[in-house]
Amino acid sequence: MALALTEPGCPSGLAPAEEARTRADPAVFVHRDGAHETLELMVKGAKCAGCIRKIEGGLLALPGVSDARLNLSTGRLRIAWATGAVDPHDVTAALAKLGYGAVAFDPEAAKQQVDEEGRKLLRYLAVAGFAAMNIMMFSVPVWSGHGEMGDGTRTLLHWVSALIAIPAALYAAQPFFRSAWAALSARRANMDVPISLAVFLTLGISVFETLQQGEYAYFDGITMLLFFLLIGRYLDHRLREQARTAARDLLALQTLTASRIGADGRITAIAARDIGVGDRLLLAAGDRAPVDGVIEEGASELDRSMLTGETLPQPARAGDAIHAGVINLSQRIVMRATAGVQESSVAELARLIEIGEQGRAAFVRLADKAAQLYVPVVHTLAALTFVGWLFGPALLRWAGLEVADVGARIALMNAVAVLIITCPCALGLAVPAVQIVATGRLFKRGVLVKSGDALERLAQIDVAVFDKTGTLTLGKPRLGSDAPRQTLLAAASLARVSRHPLSRALVEAAGLGAAGKDAREIPGEGIEAGAMRLGRRTFAAPNAPDAEDGAAELWFNDGAYPPVRFAFADALRADAAEAVLALKRRGIAVELISGDRPAAVAAAAREAGIESWVGGAAPADKTARLATLRAQGKKPLMIGDGLNDAAALAAAHASASPGTALEASQAASDIVVQGANLMPLIEAIDIARAARRRALENLRFSALYNLIAAPMAAAGLLTPLIAALAMSGSSLIVTLNALRLQLGGRAWTS
Repeated sequence: MALALTEPGCPSGLAPAEEARTRADPAVFVHRDGAHETLELMVKGAKCAGCIRKIEGGLLALPGVSDARLNLSTGRLRIAWATGAVDPHDVTAALAKLGYGAVAFDPEAAKQQVDEEGRKLLRYLAVAGFAAMNIMMFSVPVWSGHGEMGDGTRTLLHWVSALIAIPAALYAAQPFFRSAWAALSARRANMDVPISLAVFLTLGISVFETLQQGEYAYFDGITMLLFFLLIGRYLDHRLREQARTAARDLLALQTLTASRIGADGRITAIAARDIGVGDRLLLAAGDRAPVDGVIEEGASELDRSMLTGETLPQPARAGDAIHAGVINLSQRIVMRATAGVQESSVAELARLIEIGEQGRAAFVRLADKAAQLYVPVVHTLAALTFVGWLFGPALLRWAGLEVADVGARIALMNAVAVLIITCPCALGLAVPAVQIVATGRLFKRGVLVKSGDALERLAQIDVAVFDKTGTLTLGKPRLGSDAPRQTLLAAASLARVSRHPLSRALVEAAGLGAAGKDAREIPGEGIEAGAMRLGRRTFAAPNAPDAEDGAAELWFNDGAYPPVRFAFADALRADAAEAVLALKRRGIAVELISGDRPAAVAAAAREAGIESWVGGAAPADKTARLATLRAQGKKPLMIGDGLNDAAALAAAHASASPGTALEASQAASDIVVQGANLMPLIEAIDIARAARRRALENLRFSALYNLIAAPMAAAGLLTPLIAALAMSGSSLIVTLNALRLQLGGRAWTS
């Protein structure tokens, strides 16, 4: 249950005394850690980068506050200060003064709130779409029967449209109304203020025209406008939902229970959150390490792909470090915990994802930039129009000119005409309309765009950073060396008893092979049966020279003939080199950074045509590289598929994953490329750049339209009716311009 700290008065189900205490005292939720105190809240109403700056800046201005970080994706606000330096009540009071509600942060409550917000947006979207389609049935006869239809019939159709449009528009526009009211209550303006005015004014003018048996009403236009705007709002919601999902999917990899070995040797099952530093834990084959630690007893092989991206198991024995999320593959081992669940590698990856998503959330969209100028300018112009027409004649007469009074009604109508003709319908549609068309085209090409502003960020990228295993390559080892058929079958007969990826690749290459009798697997070394051995060079062929090509290998020795080396390769995707070349031709630098062995990374980079590469990189190294690129003013695109890439995907300016990527990686990505090829990613970049051009064209048109129409309305040359027609026409033009993205073939073909 989330307890409100800035919105008292809601029943909580607690005892009255306890409820009053928790609601009145945010200190209940302060976490004290030595010399520092932190308070985590879930903020309501934060929607954009401006909200981040306002909230963080306002809280940092409080004396004693050392850090304030708002994650727009999850709504989590973390405030820190030196112990005793800040009264928590001042924090919640400052938030309330800024116009934002806050509750104690609860991950489950945050999830429920986000889910409910998404469901509401879908309901609003469905109502607006249903109303728009039905009103069209009554509007088309009016348009087609213009000049022939009688006044009574036309008015009846207008009234039927009004009965549908008024309740539907007032319901569907609630997200804009609430946002506008919150902004006005905090004595500020946002883009939703003029949108809300547009809804009321358009409905009002349409009702007035219907009452006067006028020819035109705009019930269809306002519901269609809300439909498009709500699509953009829902895409924006999905952006933050995907970020929350990424962190949640990653944390789900932490096991909930563990087997602790007591001082008396007894094994008991405990909750993972109860593991303390120094506890001895038993990991059976197939278990995932619940926390970070050190192996004390036993030897096995570990799947470290979550941290390194390397699919091949790594040998581990007493004294080696083991990290949370790593899977024990073969033999039982005993580990000693060196950290708790909250300090584990998995928890750190989740924190890296949140930090990365917070940075991405600070991206200011084209429409937001336009709104920063639009809102104050238009409202000021409308106010000046009203004042000018109301008091202007008196001033002119005082100056000696013969001018008649026009009255408050004319002054108000001219001001309303300014607001209507400069209504942000075209501006509000400029970007969402382009996004809808572009994402639809990419969907047909097998590219899924998952967030509202992903295309804007993708259009700006100037560096592409690839992961190797499973992204640039297929992520599946294949036998790359030749060997006599009988030798291959003999080796495969041993390999069949192992689940090691190289063993499975060897069996697949052989096609068949009976399991060797009495074959046994030695963890971290290989398999033996009598005189035959298959595995590491030091195990199966200790006297053979070490190969220098860096390829993954297995050695086979039957005891009678010289040892045979089986080399394996992780093949590049069929069009990897072509995709790298296409990126370079578009002025995009390409880098390869992987947790795999440097020799394997170098070979893949050479084959793909990538000059800049790094091997042996940990997840933190990848995010650090992306942070360095961004600090240099670059806008990197990260392409990855593994859990070790999730934080880097979140930290990049834009991100992409192949359709074979793990769920946590796909959740952290902006786009998902289906299929086995990389060239659709190039098309996504091309379409994103084209979409940005269309959006900029729409914004320029909207600006030009306002520059021409607003002075005419202010001068009294346009009636509200003509202003409404012009407003509808501008919305139609930006929509038609967006549809130009449907034209053309595959942008990446030469």
